[in-house]
Amino acid sequence: MGKDVSLASFSREDRARYRRKVRRCLDVFALMLNDFRFDADRPTTGLEIELNLIDGEAMPAMRNAEVLADLADSSFQTELGQFNLEINVRPRLIAGHGFDEYERDVSASLAHADERAHKHDAQLVLIGILPTLTQAHTVLDNISANPRYRLLNEQIVTARGEAMALDIQGAERLQASNDSIVPEAACTSVQFHLQVAPEDFACYWNASQAIAGIQVAVGANSPYFFGHQLWSETRIALFEQATDTRPDELKAQGVRPRVWFGERWITSIFDLFEENVRYFPPLLPITETEDPVEVLNSGGVPRLGELRLHNGTVYRWNRPVYDVMNGRPHLRVENRVLPSGPTVVDMLANAAFYFGLVRELAEADRPVWTQLTFSAAEQNFHTAARDGIESTVWWPRLGETRITDLVLEKLLPKAYDGLDRFGVDPVTRDRLLGIIEGRCVSRRNGSVWQTETVRALERERHLDRPSALREMLRRYSTYLADNEPVHTWPLG
Repeated sequence: MGKDVSLASFSREDRARYRRKVRRCLDVFALMLNDFRFDADRPTTGLEIELNLIDGEAMPAMRNAEVLADLADSSFQTELGQFNLEINVRPRLIAGHGFDEYERDVSASLAHADERAHKHDAQLVLIGILPTLTQAHTVLDNISANPRYRLLNEQIVTARGEAMALDIQGAERLQASNDSIVPEAACTSVQFHLQVAPEDFACYWNASQAIAGIQVAVGANSPYFFGHQLWSETRIALFEQATDTRPDELKAQGVRPRVWFGERWITSIFDLFEENVRYFPPLLPITETEDPVEVLNSGGVPRLGELRLHNGTVYRWNRPVYDVMNGRPHLRVENRVLPSGPTVVDMLANAAFYFGLVRELAEADRPVWTQLTFSAAEQNFHTAARDGIESTVWWPRLGETRITDLVLEKLLPKAYDGLDRFGVDPVTRDRLLGIIEGRCVSRRNGSVWQTETVRALERERHLDRPSALREMLRRYSTYLADNEPVHTWPLG
């Protein structure tokens, strides 16, 4: 939810008005899908990258406001915690040298931001969960200053009616509670955007859902939270629990969570927006002055502000996006499953694998989702988040198979073919997908490097867990700056 809002209390009338407006927007959206021309001539891509700030002791630095003020760069903005930032990278085509341009631009922007952060005794870190974060850091006083975060926190906590409970069983077990949603600020991700035509959206979303578990297993980078080693990609469990508006009784009734994998393959993007409206009550019932029916009838392009705001408070791992740019509407799949980091080149390797594989699967003669049950895709997703690159998942025609074998033998060749469909430069294609291959051959991603390093520090240098996490993060920050793929980083 990137929309700025003001602190407010909402009346029953506000909620009723907003619900009517959302449904009016949904009706207009249905008409647009039938009759309107969407911008889909060329498949533009985009990236959003969430960051952490740490101090000289490798602890969270609550200084995003100071760093942003010094940066004065509109591509950077706050995120939920005062130790978070986000960069929105300029959209572009990945044909030719698009990935190389991404790498240069992102590296330059992050270097500039890091230089500014150093003026405030901080530095940037790309990592899924900051391993030195403690429960003492996740208090309401450390939420970012933008009023939208406090308002969102107030609405989620009020909807739940009790403390936000965390119970994550992994290599170790964490049980904790919090009176706010601030623990969710621990989750920092990279989000891939892919613009698609309305008639193709369902295929691309279904394909994205089918491979979500594969992406997470290969790209996991979040094994620690509050000092505990949990899942390989703990972000998944943490995000699902830290913003859950349902008390136990509603969970028992089968009420759907707002952080949601979904429950079925779709035939249209409309299915997802309609589910959002049908299943989820409004969190932020803020109405705009636009009448979408009048705008549509007069030949304009409706912004559908209420529908978009509501969509932004339902946290699907693959989110549908309606947006308007330069007076033309377009649709995007927003792929939200992966953690930030470890390096710029690692994130772009993840992007190349996603964009290439999803295109090849979406345009296949026999789609994978016709051979894979939705429940199996969801099970794969959570298995991969828990077990990471060592996961075994179910895949059509193969049955139970190791993730690394599946990627090396079946999916990487498809990703190569998909990038060829995009027209990606072959040298760039080979370099980025070679990183995915290297992870699978070495069976080492960011999560594995973190846990092996901490284990070595505890065993060989006899450090306690907090000291080992700080030392690991210092080494991580050094290697991050070199922009070499994580599977090549030294241990010990």
